[in-house]
Amino acid sequence: MWVVLLLVLFYLLSPLFLIYLCNISTTINKIGAVVLAYAIGLFLGNIGILPSASRNLKNLLGSRTVLPTNEFLEYSNSLQFIKTDVLVNQVANLQDILVTIIIPLAIPLLLFSLDLKKWLKLARRALLSLVLAMVSLLITIFVGHYLFAESIPESWKVSGMLVGVYTGGTPNLAAIGTALNVSPNIFILTHTYDLFIGAFALLFLMTVAQRLFNTFLPKFNKGHNHKNLTELAEQNSQMENYNELFVKKGIPGLLKSLGLSVLIFAIGGGLSLLVPKSVQMVTAILSITTLGLIASLFKPVNRIKHSFQLGMYFIIIFSLVVSSMANLRGMFQIEFLQLFLYVLLVVFGSMAIHVGLSKIFGVDADTTIIAITALTFSPPFVPVVAGALKNKEVIISGLTLGILGYAFGTYLGVLLANILM
Repeated sequence: MWVVLLLVLFYLLSPLFLIYLCNISTTINKIGAVVLAYAIGLFLGNIGILPSASRNLKNLLGSRTVLPTNEFLEYSNSLQFIKTDVLVNQVANLQDILVTIIIPLAIPLLLFSLDLKKWLKLARRALLSLVLAMVSLLITIFVGHYLFAESIPESWKVSGMLVGVYTGGTPNLAAIGTALNVSPNIFILTHTYDLFIGAFALLFLMTVAQRLFNTFLPKFNKGHNHKNLTELAEQNSQMENYNELFVKKGIPGLLKSLGLSVLIFAIGGGLSLLVPKSVQMVTAILSITTLGLIASLFKPVNRIKHSFQLGMYFIIIFSLVVSSMANLRGMFQIEFLQLFLYVLLVVFGSMAIHVGLSKIFGVDADTTIIAITALTFSPPFVPVVAGALKNKEVIISGLTLGILGYAFGTYLGVLLANILM
């Protein structure tokens, strides 16, 4: 039992250390707490510290991560029972519980501070880029699913996750992965390829993309409101500032937002009990997302400071837990080349189609680049790429698209996955 208790403390407290490292080192901060959590989780889960299931238990589990209590009791009374499997199932049960509850708690917290009315007003200029980006992404997803469906396990779930990660980053990826009950190995491998390929895509956008795209796309026409620009840039700079989470005066507000998130979680969970078991998790996630968006429209909720950062803290915990569940040896027995090619197609294929559509509809090069950045890499990367473009005015368009992606990407990913199922 003490092993399970230590593991709980490790999962809940390690993110504090990762955040501290990101605060004291600009180099580590560029890597990010989420990526570090994935790396540490993979290390923990594959060096032999955690107990491993016996062959008998593995056969009973099949594709499941944990054996239900009634089945485990039946197994424990059989001649095939091995004592160490008790600890294995306890650890797996803990991980399963954490994965199940963390994302539903995080989603409302990520949405509470979003001022959707303001973002939608500012989005008028960027809405065309949003539509073009969505069309480009969906085209490549459909093409990729057609090409790789037979060779990639759970390909329809992978398609849904790719929609999520390229409309809102890790939070949407995690939400869709949870809603669709994606296996840890598939989840980690998909996200690993996304990080690897995404690094090259980001380098391209920050270096040669502007010069290349300007040869056939219109050049950016300045005309944004600088007051709005300054305000949005300041808001974005606070997205990954976790300092206030550990200040005493901020605790009451955080407790309020956490309490409201728990309430929304309970309502979403209750609604999920009204539908067939096969769609309960999807119903819960979509209900929680909708209620989180509705709550963000109320000023007392919207003005609670640092609820977004608290939500990201839960995302870091989720990243640590789910990566520690992945088996590296098992991961690379999957048809990983096809999955790599699928992610590669989605990243660069959607980019090429988006640029082509921008040419047809007369969207300028800088707005196109920042739209790709916001949806593919999430809002925190917008100022970075805007700086590389030497055009801070596109921050407005980029942040607007990124925030809308956070808000609506989960719906789109779940919908598409179920269409392709």
